[in-house]
Amino acid sequence: MRQIFSAVLSFALLTGTFSVPVQAGQSRGQKKDYDTATPIKHLVVIFDENNSFDHYFGTYPYAANPAGAGEPPFYAAPDTPPVNGLLGPLTLSNPNEFAPFRLDRSMAVTCDNDNHYTDEQKAYDSGLLDMFVQDTSNNAAGCTPGLAMGYYDGNTVTALWNYAQHYAMSDNFYDTEFGTTVMGHLNLISGLTHQTNTLSVKGKIANGSIIANVDPVMDDCASGTEVQMTSLNVGDLLNTKGITWGWFYGDFTPTVPVSATNSTAQCSTEYDSHYDPFLYYASTTNPHHLLPSSTSMIGHTDQANHQYDLTTFWAAVQNGNLPAVSFVKPPHIMNGHPSDSSPLLEQEFLVNTINQLQQSPYWEDMAILITYDDSDGWYDHVMPPIVSQSNDAANDALLGPTGLCGTPAPGAYLDRCGYGERLPFLVISPFAKHNYVDHSVNDLTSVLRFIEDNWSLGRIGDQSFDAIAGSFLTMFNFEDRRARRTILDPDSGEIIHCDE
Repeated sequence: MRQIFSAVLSFALLTGTFSVPVQAGQSRGQKKDYDTATPIKHLVVIFDENNSFDHYFGTYPYAANPAGAGEPPFYAAPDTPPVNGLLGPLTLSNPNEFAPFRLDRSMAVTCDNDNHYTDEQKAYDSGLLDMFVQDTSNNAAGCTPGLAMGYYDGNTVTALWNYAQHYAMSDNFYDTEFGTTVMGHLNLISGLTHQTNTLSVKGKIANGSIIANVDPVMDDCASGTEVQMTSLNVGDLLNTKGITWGWFYGDFTPTVPVSATNSTAQCSTEYDSHYDPFLYYASTTNPHHLLPSSTSMIGHTDQANHQYDLTTFWAAVQNGNLPAVSFVKPPHIMNGHPSDSSPLLEQEFLVNTINQLQQSPYWEDMAILITYDDSDGWYDHVMPPIVSQSNDAANDALLGPTGLCGTPAPGAYLDRCGYGERLPFLVISPFAKHNYVDHSVNDLTSVLRFIEDNWSLGRIGDQSFDAIAGSFLTMFNFEDRRARRTILDPDSGEIIHCDE
């Protein structure tokens, strides 16, 4: 995948164009438009891994720009709005054992922190936010002391800061619940981590709610068979309305596919079932990781059942049948997950993907959303609004052993304490406001709600968080129809070309 991206970028730099190449024998075809509530006809959600807002944007828009360090410089535009960040007393007098400290570009690869449901609640310590070092930081030998308090600035996450300069970002966007990868993925597509089947896994499912990473029952490549979700998901709603969609995951393709002599797929060692939430549902699973029956069926229901790899995503772009809604999951080495990946490899994926999409015929009516499944336990100084209370003494600890996580309403599903930590959230689109910071309260299910509202799908129901999710429509200006492009260098994150 990295080689494909590099070849495309090299071609663009040599020729002065940035369009997605079309292979011999292919055509771009005709885009199919559906009735939408906004001018956005194509949504691409890039779902990265494990970063809090302060970890990437805590000092935005001010980067250290150390002399002689060999790091890409970053200087903000004079009219850049401020964010609710770490500047000021929190960097000098912090209630945690360590003050926030800068991680430079040479420290792009770090240990992985603790993001478990209960431990993240403990780190917030009744709103004091003073226990991150004890409860979420990876304090193992060989890891940076007080690691959870580390943050990057625009000299490392340069591309993200440049996207924020030219498009829109939020400083008030939250994980739907405290907790881990699977919970974030399920909330993105359904707003529900609760299931009503009889499966129960100690320490992972409590009161019917998932509180840790579990494997789907229907997946040849899952390491276990622990849960099957019983609610609706956004794929079900899109199917009902006949809207094309797909989940495109970089490590999805099996090394040995299903065949007449091989009844189950043998997947890559890099594959992680936690990164495809639709496999947890009987209606949207592709247990054998089958390829689409044809390029023209990408986004439609066939043997692939809307679950694909990234090669299929680019085939759809090149052949003029990109689905209306596309979820893009990078391969694990490029998803930004600490230890497994890095912000520099994540940047390479983001920039190459966005550069190509900006030069496709779809850009004129597209919105690209970038966000994350959870915070990895990285420090963030903002106490999230608790919109979902839970009083499970075995697992809830936000307010200490007696306060738990508030008092839930009668009949409310327990073990869904949230909102969780603040996450980065960016909107890249011809319609995105320029150099804009949004302060509206939103969460992962705001993405779900946007899809529901834009394509008139209705709601999930069954206590889904979509019913209370905020809207990020304030991040758009639909009167400005210029197809502005900001083309970046995937290695440095610096600007190559910018339309203003």
